[in-house]
Amino acid sequence: MPVAIHSQAVQLYSKSRKIQDMMSELIDKYFMDNLSLSQSEANELHMKYYKEYGLAIEGLVRHHKVDPLEYNSKVDDALPLEKVLAPDPDLRRLIMDLDRSRVNLWLLTNAYVTHGKRVVKLLGVDDLFDGITFCDYSAKTFVCKPHHKMYERAMQDTGVKSPGQCYFVDDSALNCRAAQGLGWTTAHLVEMTEEPPKEPASRFQIRSLYELPNIFPQFFKSKQS
Repeated sequence: MPVAIHSQAVQLYSKSRKIQDMMSELIDKYFMDNLSLSQSEANELHMKYYKEYGLAIEGLVRHHKVDPLEYNSKVDDALPLEKVLAPDPDLRRLIMDLDRSRVNLWLLTNAYVTHGKRVVKLLGVDDLFDGITFCDYSAKTFVCKPHHKMYERAMQDTGVKSPGQCYFVDDSALNCRAAQGLGWTTAHLVEMTEEPPKEPASRFQIRSLYELPNIFPQFFKSKQS
């Protein structure tokens, strides 16, 4: 059975919630406190690692031997999500419109499992996903998107054998290009407040999750005659 793999980073809620801004501040603070950097130096190194590895923590572990679980406790798990996230009835209706006899639904996140589960619970949709593939900070070595091993792990977790059965949504052009390169059918989410990339990152580009029934009608009950 095909699987719809949803990248969790910010796609389930609008960037207007400023959660990424809050996280960026906590990441910069972690760099400053643990590497004795100025704010500008911390932000520059943070962005460098994000662009090189897809995740700041990977650069920290590779080059500075930090404890990723300690990092998680001071960054992802320290976010005051309860103040900005609440159950989203529209999102729940969208997900419930999926025909689960035709497609399974999976989360793929570069965050640790605690953060991933916390987000979907606060949004009131935690019971609608079949599972989650996360960046395992507790492992001796870990990988994250856009590394091909992260996508391969998601396929292994979901039990999907063919890349052609994977349908993926992400707001990162880097992640979308990597997934598409592996044969996944990919939709790049670019919110209305953002400039789309000059070169499309994937076959599909959407401005909202609510466009998904139009590009993947075969999976939505409301689009079936």
